[in-house]
Amino acid sequence: MHNGSHTDKQVETLAIAASGDDIRRACAWLAAALRQRDVPGPQVECLELALHEALANVLAHGGSAALAELICIRIEVRGQATTGEARVEVRDAGIPFDPTRTPKHTPARTLAEAQFGGLGLPLIRRCSDWMRYRREGDRNHFMFGTRWPKL
Repeated sequence: MHNGSHTDKQVETLAIAASGDDIRRACAWLAAALRQRDVPGPQVECLELALHEALANVLAHGGSAALAELICIRIEVRGQATTGEARVEVRDAGIPFDPTRTPKHTPARTLAEAQFGGLGLPLIRRCSDWMRYRREGDRNHFMFGTRWPKL
């Protein structure tokens, strides 16, 4: 017999090449896997957008090692009595980069102040309830996720 603290956990992984085509494939895989696990639509859309940005950052800024090695994506959906949570982890062999330590983005007030780029991390922050990072061996482990109340 289980008490009220029972947690139902489902995990799935995917390995992709560092390419635009594989980023699109990974985002479609993520959305389908989350929907299959009854993650609400708004959370699916947010995590899909955040994953796209995280993977685009690996391609753009990870360096040659990131482009040569597979990128591993792990999703975990947990359900408890009153809440659900979906977690996404991106593991890559790129140069060490902790996105949780970058300063918060301040929007430009004028066109002259506007800079090209730099919008990916603010987007991931807006789409996630939390972010974590660790460097393990020669790999970045970037995790983010969202929670929702169960009805």
